Amino acid sequence: MIEKLNLIGAAAAHIILVSSILTFALRMVADTGTGHWTGIPILLMAVPLVYLLVRAPGAHRPVLYYIQVSLMLVWLIMLFLVDYYPKYNFRQTRWMVITFVVVFFGGTGGMIGVASLAGKGWTISAVVLFLASFVLAFVQRSVTGY
Repeated sequence: MIEKLNLIGAAAAHIILVSSILTFALRMVADTGTGHWTGIPILLMAVPLVYLLVRAPGAHRPVLYYIQVSLMLVWLIMLFLVDYYPKYNFRQTRWMVITFVVVFFGGTGGMIGVASLAGKGWTISAVVLFLASFVLAFVQRSVTGY
């Protein structure tokens, strides 16, 4: 059962990271609407992440695991509120952008830890995807201004 939870966590982490990369890349080459639609799989990852939190006590997960998954869920809630409903335009308020970015990188960085429970291959690929999303996030911001 723990192996199954580890694979669910690794898959969710990879979907989040790959979708983030696609979102950043598409925002640079297309309109914001295209990048907006690629973010939907990220939002859907709230379901497996909540499942992982519910099952975590039975898997005897450490406190850090709860922090990692919870931080990603907090970012997903923030993402929903600012980009989907009610679509709060926060990108012109510096402290809000900084908070959003910090929670994003905290959550996605935590997903490396979640993916690592499934094995070395999952860890390496999560680190590579995280670094790619890190670079693309800042490149996209400098190219598009949002």
